[in-house]
Amino acid sequence: MRERGELTHLGSQGTTYKYEYDPGLLETFDNKHPENDYYVKFNCPEFTSLCPITGQPDFATITISYVPDIKMVESKSLKLYLFTFRNHGDFHEDVVNVIMKDLIKLMDPKYIEVTGKFLPRGGLSIDPYCNYGKPGTKWEEVAWNRLSNHDLYPEKVDNR
Repeated sequence: MRERGELTHLGSQGTTYKYEYDPGLLETFDNKHPENDYYVKFNCPEFTSLCPITGQPDFATITISYVPDIKMVESKSLKLYLFTFRNHGDFHEDVVNVIMKDLIKLMDPKYIEVTGKFLPRGGLSIDPYCNYGKPGTKWEEVAWNRLSNHDLYPEKVDNR
């Protein structure tokens, strides 16, 4: 984990793209407003990974929303990290949980959720969702409420 002042990706003209899963690419910087609760949302509409059984590519939009505490993830490092899934074989459900756990380990957020909207293969799309609220805080209850009420009003899937 690298912190502000040690950021190596942001502004670099010599970016190296890794082809194997690597959470070590993730970098942080200090949250200038840790006293405020606010969401940061990232959308990655061109996410790819591989089916661990067939090796076929899976395409998805990954959405990451979090409420930062002391540390925040630097966006270019997040992009480079997400790229490392391109040749990584994992089931859709595993992908979102791995991303969430890596980000929890990196920055210890108050709250985080990760959603994957995978394009269909064989006529079936899979949309895994996971979340986490820091234990012993109000965010633990928020996580349970969001999870237990997730998809009460599912979207109409006609655009994939």
